[in-house]
Amino acid sequence: MAVPYSVLDLAPIVAGATPSDAYRNTLDLARHAERLGYRRYWLAEHHGMAGVGSAAPAVLIAHVAAGTTTIRVGSGGVMLPNHAPLVVAEQFATLASLYPGRIDLGIGRAPGADHATMRALRRDPMAGIDDFPADLRELRDYFSGAAAVRAVPGAGVVVPIWLLGSSTYSAQLAAALGLPFAFASHFAPDHLMAALDLYRTRFRPGAFDAPCAMAVVNVFAADSDAEGRRLFTSLQQAFVNIRQGRSTPLAPPLDEGDVRWSPMELLAIDHALQYSFVGSRDTVRRGLERFLALTGVDELMIAGHMHDHEARVRSYTITADIMASLGQAAATSSLNQ
Repeated sequence: MAVPYSVLDLAPIVAGATPSDAYRNTLDLARHAERLGYRRYWLAEHHGMAGVGSAAPAVLIAHVAAGTTTIRVGSGGVMLPNHAPLVVAEQFATLASLYPGRIDLGIGRAPGADHATMRALRRDPMAGIDDFPADLRELRDYFSGAAAVRAVPGAGVVVPIWLLGSSTYSAQLAAALGLPFAFASHFAPDHLMAALDLYRTRFRPGAFDAPCAMAVVNVFAADSDAEGRRLFTSLQQAFVNIRQGRSTPLAPPLDEGDVRWSPMELLAIDHALQYSFVGSRDTVRRGLERFLALTGVDELMIAGHMHDHEARVRSYTITADIMASLGQAAATSSLNQ
């Protein structure tokens, strides 16, 4: 069976450009993704990062949905502890009313920010994880009409909710509630297989009748392995900067001779970004094929946080070709059995 494939975008703000440039590029990539057969286009909430322009995913979702016609558009995700559930319900019910049948609401519980930014968001740094299920229940009640306060719009509006996670916590919660689940393996690989196993084995029918698991991976596909590795250095630089507390626009790629990371930095990069598929069409195809066989995910979401927009469009074009060919190969194999 063909595995659907989707886009995760952080609206990269690159060195020498502006947020306006980032948002034009986001819409351009979304239109390409729609033509290429991608199922969803999700935008992730992050704050205080100079290279990430997706601090307000609901606004960008409206921007993308208005400029496309069929692709589903959503959040990957909204960090629910940063917001009143009522406001999230109103925002996404409004989006779903404007673009019926096209809006997804991915929910996470991480701050998506440092402690100072958390305080500026009025997020309680002392809040425990036990608050998240209650906030999620409140959010769902606004859509079902069960809440004491009425969300307008909200009650009766269909907005599919996905739980996002980088550990086993959200996997277990998604299983208990019968919700679809997306794992952030593109930067947090350690608990991927355990989370998928827990989700599938503990799943109880709810919003969905059967488990629906998605995983996110980085793909930097290019015309050669060397070019893919060069493009990938922008994400590697961003990773090192974040770990060291530096916030900068997304840097241009480095040529091989200009890479100057320490052995410890390289070890951390290689570990955190291990589910990254980088290089030529054949190299990326082999990597994605192994990942799909390993995980058995129902959908694959592709992150490509690149400095050069044309290279990013090219990467998603190559990836769509790969995913389509893998689907055709699977269909042929099934018919021959």
